[in-house]
Amino acid sequence: MTKKILAVLAHPDDESFGLGGTLALYALRGYETYYVCATRGEEGSADEEFLKGYKDTAEMRTDELMRAAKHLGLKEVFFLGYRDSGMPGMDANNHPDAQINHPVEEVAGKVVKYIRSLKPDVVITFDPIGGYKHPDHIHIHKATVFAFANADNASFYPEAGDPFKPQALYFQVFPRWFLRTMTRLMPIFGKDPTKWGRNGDINLKELAEVEFPVHVRVNTRTVDEAKRLASAAHASQGGIGMRRGLMGFITRVLGDHEDFMRAYPPVEDGFKRKRDLFDEVQPQQSLRV
Repeated sequence: MTKKILAVLAHPDDESFGLGGTLALYALRGYETYYVCATRGEEGSADEEFLKGYKDTAEMRTDELMRAAKHLGLKEVFFLGYRDSGMPGMDANNHPDAQINHPVEEVAGKVVKYIRSLKPDVVITFDPIGGYKHPDHIHIHKATVFAFANADNASFYPEAGDPFKPQALYFQVFPRWFLRTMTRLMPIFGKDPTKWGRNGDINLKELAEVEFPVHVRVNTRTVDEAKRLASAAHASQGGIGMRRGLMGFITRVLGDHEDFMRAYPPVEDGFKRKRDLFDEVQPQQSLRV
């Protein structure tokens, strides 16, 4: 039976900028790769030139995502229907449709529907701080963890399908040595590490203080071009420049790999770092009684 991987993230571009290499690699190997996106990125800032021909930012970013998905080889993309909440302090935080204004259990109920219908072997989401503390990232992390834990609980959203338990849950993580290195290098390039990102609302020094273990390091060198093209598809969010200038330099320093922390099954003492998210995953057919 074909192995399956499901990424549950928050916005269009999360699937490319963060773990695009991993998704492209497994798609290239013939695995079924799926993406559940919580919002359509309504609060992503974009220059007017990118909005030409689109009715709004959501439509533009959805189109960017669908083009990126083709480069990554994703089998299908699904949307949960929430609105981008924006960064802390934005007016978007108060919108009634904003993802963060919906209970985690409600969002988990929507996520579990896809877990039960797609029956993935592996599920991936953000780390507990959402990578860079974006409210939507943290919220969808909590919802995905909740959904994963209850996917085989028949009493949890029974209308979402028959119980099913994926074999592994991973959080995508960035090695903190890398973030610490960035905070030292950025001033050399005239950049403020406390004001990183398109809108200057990400504090890398703060993020570098939070340490997460790396249990799996996936080598994505063979799909470097696919990830580059997928990232470039998100032109409105700076994807074209991902391999240029400072970001390009940082990418080369980091190397062609993506890191993950295993949340389930629990990691025991003496665990040796793996190179494959499916290292301990058994074919689903062999799991049937």
